[in-house]
Parts: sequence; structure tokens; C-alpha cells
Amino acid sequence: MTSNLIIKPSLLWFDLTHDRSTSELIAQFESTCVCRLAKNSVLPRGEQADMICIHFDRPDTPGLRLLLEIKRTSPTIPITMFTLQHSEELAIWAMRSGVWEYMMLPLTTIERKRYLTAVIQLCELRRNAHNQGTTSLIDHSPTLPDSIRLTSGHQKHQALSNVMLHIDRHFRDSIDQRDLAKRCGMTTFRFSRLFKEANGLGFTDYILNKRMSFAKQLLDNSQMPITSIGYEAGFKDPSYFARAFKQFVNCTPSEYRLARQLRVTVSAEFTLDDTTAEVLDSLVHSL
Repeated sequence: MTSNLIIKPSLLWFDLTHDRSTSELIAQFESTCVCRLAKNSVLPRGEQADMICIHFDRPDTPGLRLLLEIKRTSPTIPITMFTLQHSEELAIWAMRSGVWEYMMLPLTTIERKRYLTAVIQLCELRRNAHNQGTTSLIDHSPTLPDSIRLTSGHQKHQALSNVMLHIDRHFRDSIDQRDLAKRCGMTTFRFSRLFKEANGLGFTDYILNKRMSFAKQLLDNSQMPITSIGYEAGFKDPSYFARAFKQFVNCTPSEYRLARQLRVTVSAEFTLDDTTAEVLDSLVHSL
């Protein structure tokens, strides 16, 4: 006995196009489905197709009325509506009329594969309907458009994506916020507001944060003079670097380096127990 799993879905097609072009559309499904064309656009009595496919190029009143009549006379057979002429009103009408799937033409490869997968799942479910102990979910929802699926946070990052890499590479240089705004096609005010919403910091604070993190890395891992570190981090005034560093880290660059060296020295001499480590951490942060 042939397994239901290898039986191809049966599609009954109605050609309601003005140029009778449905055969070209059917050709896209013949390798996967058994396709038949309804003669004279009449539903055969006792039809047992897995899917009724109605093909429009430019839907008109008689064609849409025929769809409703088919839906009324064969309520157990799902209907797919293929249309070349698309409108929001038509899509809403199809949804309210109980159309199982609404497909816009021409079909993309992704859309055709998605639709065929859903039809095969539906076919198997219908042919095994006698097995009441199992349920199956059929996912025939299309992929969400980028403009809908992206959160506002993603959209904000997307708008700034052209300049964030530039900022991360050149934060030690002089960067003009107005130039960056122009790169994004924004006013300076909008850029500033959007930048803070996307990054949690204003533009100036973001640059300062990057520079301070870089300065701390140099203090931790080099013996460079502190003045040179300030220059390397993008500060042109050594005294301003010292003041900004203390405000940012709660200690001067010299104190930060001394505390770091002290911790490294102590750690090298003996293994700290938890209590000693906590005391030393407290000392470092209090400097």
C-alpha cells in the first residue's frame, strides 16, 4: 500500500485570467503536486482536491463572485488566491472571505517553497484526519518585512550603522558631530538625540568613554609616561586628561597605575584569600 506521505497534493486550478495564462503558473507546481485545470471554470461535482487554486491577473466582480460560490459549495476544501494585481483592499477582502492563502505574483523562489511546504503539511493533515490523537500546526505565514519586524532599537542602530564603525576606529582623533550627522542624512539635533537613544550615552560622553577605556588599557599594559598616554588616547591637554580621568575613574592616572602595580605585585607573591582580595579591591577603588 502506498504511504500517504508520498502522495502528491492535488491542486485544482481555475483560470480566471484574461489571457488564459494559468498554464504557465501551473508549470511551477507540477513537479511537486498533481495539477488539474477546471474545465470552463466549473467545479466538478464531488471534487476531492487538497487545494483549490484560483488564478487572477486583474480580479473583476464575476471572478470574485465565483470564488465566493466555490467557497460556499465546497467549504471543506481550502482556497488559494493567486493575483497579479494586488491592493490592500483586495487582500483584506480575501482574508474576510476565508481564503486560506493569498499569493501575489510573480512568485519568488522563497515564497513558492514556503507555500509548497505548507500545502504538503496541510495535505498530510487532511488525509490523516481520522487519527484524532495527534494534532499538527501548519505554518504558512510569510516572512515579516524588515520595516515591521525590526524593533525601534534595531532601526536606530541601522540608521547610525554608517558612522559607528568610523567612530570606533577614530575616537582618538577629532571627530565633528556635524560631519557625522551629514553622513547619516540628519540634522545635528536629530543625530544627537538618536545617538543617545541608541547607545545610552550622548555623543561626547560616548567618545570620552572610549578614550578613557583606551587610556586604562595603556596604564595597565605599558610603561608609557602618563602625558604620552593622554596624547595617545586623544587628549591634547595633559591637565585636562588628568582631571577628566579622575572624574571618570575616581582617581588620577598615577594613582590608578600605582594601585594596579600593587595588585599585580601582591598577586605574584602569594595567593590571596577571599577576604584579602576584597580588602585590596576596596583599597584600589578608594584611591
